[in-house]
Amino acid sequence: MNLVDAKYKDFALVQEMLETPDIMARFDYGQTAAVAEEVKKRGKLFLTGEGSSRIFPAKNMITEVLRAGSPFMVATEGARQAHEYALDDFVVFGASNSGQTKEVISLFHRLREKGHSARYGLTAHDGTKLADLSNECFVLTCGKEDAVAATKSVVEQGLFYQSLLCAVTDAGSPHVANNQQQAADAGRQALEMEIPSEIVQAVAAAPVIHFAGRNNGVAEELTLKTNEITRRKSDYLEGTYAVHGIEEVMNPGEVVVIVDPYPEEVEKFRDCLEKGVGMYVVAIASQPTLFPTIEIPHVWGYDSFLQLMAGWNLLVSVGIANGIDLDKPERARKVGNAFEG
Repeated sequence: MNLVDAKYKDFALVQEMLETPDIMARFDYGQTAAVAEEVKKRGKLFLTGEGSSRIFPAKNMITEVLRAGSPFMVATEGARQAHEYALDDFVVFGASNSGQTKEVISLFHRLREKGHSARYGLTAHDGTKLADLSNECFVLTCGKEDAVAATKSVVEQGLFYQSLLCAVTDAGSPHVANNQQQAADAGRQALEMEIPSEIVQAVAAAPVIHFAGRNNGVAEELTLKTNEITRRKSDYLEGTYAVHGIEEVMNPGEVVVIVDPYPEEVEKFRDCLEKGVGMYVVAIASQPTLFPTIEIPHVWGYDSFLQLMAGWNLLVSVGIANGIDLDKPERARKVGNAFEG
């Protein structure tokens, strides 16, 4: 995608996606230093929100915490389910671009009434209801999104939580900060590269687009974006779930996009899905695979972000190929369930 070609340039979604590399390059990794001290003291962090404000940012952080062997606990759940949890000992972050998401507002009301003293908001706007209910509210620098599908804000939320991880653990923080410009350049490459026509045509023709991959939020977030951008049905198949029974009801016309395939499982995916079902299988990875592959750069600390951005590029290409108005879904709304009051 680019801002030169007429088929792309007038869509707000494309413009916002292409702003993302600059957001990565200028991101301030020092902004979470103070709240990191509260997380260190409590040792427990709970990340909540709805949809895109939670799926990738929270799950990516949890994955990195476990990889780093960090001693502090991080958990996530949607805000409505979080009403049922005992969160007294947790630092709680609620992410809502609008600052008006009903489920998050309700949870923060309850926490304040109970005297919870570590409530933090993460929004894209000043002066929101979430800010009123938080001990402190951080405002993203990415600016307003006009497209219904959240994109640049998702990446900045992910960077924000990654900065918190670096501040709490000091694990890899100099490398992550030093790699910012390299990551931004790689992100632009992932967004602007031309997706092979064979891949675009196969995915555009599929009635169902499955995404398989780690439970780090990338494949799951792309599953949501598939609905909003391509108007196709989609499914997230965590880890190796794609070869553990669901193949019984898959059809040859469907497609599976595998994000960063496990090398040990590639042949099983090929035998089960490509040969067994007759499906088209495509990969997003930083190295060649047995499948048609959207190959992206590797940048330490940023691979999941680059995978997400390459997935955006694929979905935009598919949407354009199918004549979709990327900015105007018929039913989906920018704020799924807004607080009124």
